[in-house]
Amino acid sequence: MEPRQTDSVKKICIYGPESTGKTTLAARLAEKFQTVYVHEVARDLISSNDFSVDDILKIGYAQTAAVLENAQLANRFLFCDTDLITTQIYSDYYLGFIPEELYELEKLVHYEAYFLTSVEVPWVADGLRDLGNSRQEMFERFKAELVKRNIPYFLISGSDFNARQQLVIDKLNELFGTTK
Repeated sequence: MEPRQTDSVKKICIYGPESTGKTTLAARLAEKFQTVYVHEVARDLISSNDFSVDDILKIGYAQTAAVLENAQLANRFLFCDTDLITTQIYSDYYLGFIPEELYELEKLVHYEAYFLTSVEVPWVADGLRDLGNSRQEMFERFKAELVKRNIPYFLISGSDFNARQQLVIDKLNELFGTTK
């Protein structure tokens, strides 16, 4: 794809706790809208949840860079399967605090819409997912962070991925007048 003006690109955050279908949804939406998506770069940088402050800062900087770079390639929408609020939540959960730099990085990317994914889909274990028994609790934490920031969001619930995808497509059509 050739670079595009980022002013017209709508950044869409698929947001929520682990194993709620964010990557699947972002990839499917990118394919549907013939654009690109940004995956969770933490998966490229760490192989366990035993990480340091330096690791979390690398993740924050890399995630921000990935969004800004891919916005240059996107076609109308850029779907992101995480954001810096997510990085902050996991920093607090695993390290017990949030480096100030993560709040500064959060300010560099504005999302036009947030879609909060609920926990009805089956939990899938992998090397990084270890909160299967805490998904509802983490869901409430993710939701509370949006509320605290006064960020409007749309709840994506249910266990059917096709229905979840259609909910997002319908909302994008309502918000931005898409025709797909």
